[in-house]
Amino acid sequence: MAVADEKVLVFPRSLFERLGVFQGFSADVGRYLPAILDKNNNSFQPRALAETNPDFKQIIPYVVVTDGKNILHYVRGKKAGEQRLVAKGSIGIGGHINDEDHSLFADGMQAFQDAVEREVREELSVQGVFDAKPVGLINDDSTEVGRVHFGIVHLLFRTPDKVKKNEQVITQVEFVPIEELKAKREQMETWSQLCLDNLEALLNAKHFDL
Repeated sequence: MAVADEKVLVFPRSLFERLGVFQGFSADVGRYLPAILDKNNNSFQPRALAETNPDFKQIIPYVVVTDGKNILHYVRGKKAGEQRLVAKGSIGIGGHINDEDHSLFADGMQAFQDAVEREVREELSVQGVFDAKPVGLINDDSTEVGRVHFGIVHLLFRTPDKVKKNEQVITQVEFVPIEELKAKREQMETWSQLCLDNLEALLNAKHFDL
């Protein structure tokens, strides 16, 4: 689907301000996620408009795949939907939630989790039950991309033999030891840097049950 025709899930920045604006990473998923995913508080907007309108935040699942000692790392290829992130290293699989992700029979939390799974399975072939859990949130108003996006960080525990690449938009896919990843930090997109900086909190987080 072309960006011009795509409709993406957003929530008003005014809601974020009422809940409490933070910069960077937050582990307080229970405070924000139920309100953001309440269908009375969000809507679908044309992506072309949402990308330039800081009055709204686009909801972006961001799934970190790990076996506890190594983390899946990849580089965004030239076909990536977000051109401002091309060639950046990343440890998060994710993307926009489209209006086609919502069905008549699934709203709110369940529709969101279904969309998260679809997004990951577009880019990766993952064996086993999909049980990624939300463990953190990212907001970065310091960049042009960050001002119009809001990340919901999930952890998905998998061993490397259970994961393979699907999409051509991600390249150099490999599980990398955590200490090696930290050495690559400066080559990564901002959200991945924030996840790395808060890795202990992520790995030890009590996940939020949807």
